[in-house]
Amino acid sequence: MAAVADAMIFPPCTDASRLGLGGAPLGNLFTAIDDAQAQLLVQTAWESGCRTFDTAPHYGNGLSEHRIGQALRAMPRPEFVLSTKVGRLLRPDANAARDQNSYVQVLPFTQRWDYSAGGVQRSIEDSLQRLGMATVDVAYIHDCDATVHGANYPQVLRQVLDEALPQLRHMQQQGLVGHIGLGVNDVQVCLDVLAQADLDCLMLAGRYTLVDHSALEDLLPLCARRGVRIALGGVFNSGILATGVNAAAGAPALFNYAAAPPAWVARVGAVEALCTKHAVPLRAAALQFPLAHPAVEIVMLGAQHVGHWHDACHHIRQPIPAAFWAELQALGLVPDTAAIPPAQPAPRL
Repeated sequence: MAAVADAMIFPPCTDASRLGLGGAPLGNLFTAIDDAQAQLLVQTAWESGCRTFDTAPHYGNGLSEHRIGQALRAMPRPEFVLSTKVGRLLRPDANAARDQNSYVQVLPFTQRWDYSAGGVQRSIEDSLQRLGMATVDVAYIHDCDATVHGANYPQVLRQVLDEALPQLRHMQQQGLVGHIGLGVNDVQVCLDVLAQADLDCLMLAGRYTLVDHSALEDLLPLCARRGVRIALGGVFNSGILATGVNAAAGAPALFNYAAAPPAWVARVGAVEALCTKHAVPLRAAALQFPLAHPAVEIVMLGAQHVGHWHDACHHIRQPIPAAFWAELQALGLVPDTAAIPPAQPAPRL
């Protein structure tokens, strides 16, 4: 999307709200959706003004890429930004499990890690074929952190620096990819890579939210200084900041895709009480808080159906009074160093 590349990487919605569509649910994350529902979701996001879309081979073993590509091929290519990821290659396997890695009814492939130059080349070429596109605007190196790779992390980091990044830069020069970054849930790998290389952007999930401020002290200031733009995912920390501490009957509130530990339940409960006091929806606060930081360019939302998307569009525009943000900091629920959104009128009751 060359027209916006000099000013920003991730364009806002046409009404200037900074919300993009994440593609994990289009790959049947946790719950299966059909092709028609997937197409309607992308179309609804587009009609609401969304122009930033993300996917990955990991999401349903290519299912998300197929679906999002099919929907976006009907849209004018210069008008949207599309990102995908490298690091996993898909192998056809007629005996592959239908449910894999929290995705259900996936396509008949198995995955293997590959951050080599050849693996990155093949990954992008395979993704372009699944998407039906000649280029992607952003290519992220996916899940290359110690949380995922454990004791193998030093070798993975070395291969990312020595092979994956140089290969992506080469493909950038060829015009196959626009911008290059990491797509991770971990702060430390971002710091490790930025200590030795340049990145254009990050897709960072769950590490700068209303309750998790892991990226605030070191990573966000570094990105602001270096001009590394951040697309922030996981703003609900996989559930608890959308549902509150009292999730659906019989189901625990989720934090990072597991039952929320007591300390996080207590922290969210305190934020939720303050939201009630100021008549602020918890989801609105969760969506708007991270966007106040100058390094954060857009929030990416993974919606399973159009109702989720409409809900997010409403809450990201919801007026929140300055008194809410001030008391949030005064109570120590967010650090004093965190940027807070600009003052807005109090919501009408």
